Amino acid sequence: MKCFVTGASGFVGANLVQALTARGHTVKALIRPDSDRSGLAGAAYEAVGADLQDRPALTAALRGCDWCFHVAASYHLWLPDYAPMYAANVEGTRSVLTAAADAGCQRIVYTSTVGCLALPEQGPEGVIPADESRTAPLEQVVKNPYKHSKWLGEEVARELAGQGMPVVIVNPSAPVGPRDSKPTPTGQIILDFLRRRLPAYLDTGLNWVHVRDVAEGHILAAEKGRIGERYLLGNGEGNWTLKQALDTLAEITGIPAPGFQAPYWLAYAGALAAEGWAKLSGQRPKAPLAGVRMARYKMFFDPSKAVRDLGLPQTPPRQALADAVDWFRPRAT
Repeated sequence: MKCFVTGASGFVGANLVQALTARGHTVKALIRPDSDRSGLAGAAYEAVGADLQDRPALTAALRGCDWCFHVAASYHLWLPDYAPMYAANVEGTRSVLTAAADAGCQRIVYTSTVGCLALPEQGPEGVIPADESRTAPLEQVVKNPYKHSKWLGEEVARELAGQGMPVVIVNPSAPVGPRDSKPTPTGQIILDFLRRRLPAYLDTGLNWVHVRDVAEGHILAAEKGRIGERYLLGNGEGNWTLKQALDTLAEITGIPAPGFQAPYWLAYAGALAAEGWAKLSGQRPKAPLAGVRMARYKMFFDPSKAVRDLGLPQTPPRQALADAVDWFRPRAT
């Protein structure tokens, strides 16, 4: 297949390009001229440039492609002005998906996030992992501009699928692994751990999934996904607290895990102060308020649908963390 990938230099995008080319597919990669392309090293692809909202240019670039993977997103937990992020994640999504349909793509895979799903519920024996059957209510996401913009972007994808466009939605949980060159917030945790810059941790949790499984999940969604459906790309054994992940990193690396669990109120107060200073200085806060609010919940998820219907691989979370350590260790000095 001839494939078009937006956000190709990002964490998921780079691993997707690597997976597509390894399978013998040809790739057109939408990349900004100033992007770090280290995650694409070794892959054969054709780099193209176009603005996410330039629909005519996108349609021309997409012509002749069989599959379109819209992975690109503006991911920021704090910005002095969120308007460009909304423009990229909402109107950019409409532009790319419509251009792909106009160009005749057989499948269009839109990369959403588990942040668009309803929060896991608390049961008598602990957190009950959520799945893709329930969309987050607006009040859950509206205070987090990134989640809100992706929630609106997913609404666009669902609307266009309802109009007959061949759109399939995937919702990755918390990918970890190699080629996280930026890095992502999850990757930053691993990098800070290797640099011994994590004095404490919060009582939170994520669904940790190998980024290569997420990349394979995109391809499987193009091959087998049903139009208009969404598939949660996670790991059934990956619902770990942050402490469990840090203890596993300690076993892998020999570096001691932090022993102090910071109370939520302390992290919240620190984030408030950091954002107050950011408004005055223009410098990005190290711990944005949106990130601390997210950490209040254990984001545990159930990927059974994607495993059953798509055949989503389930690499052990420990292997995902070990592969991430191998990628970050030379960059931690």
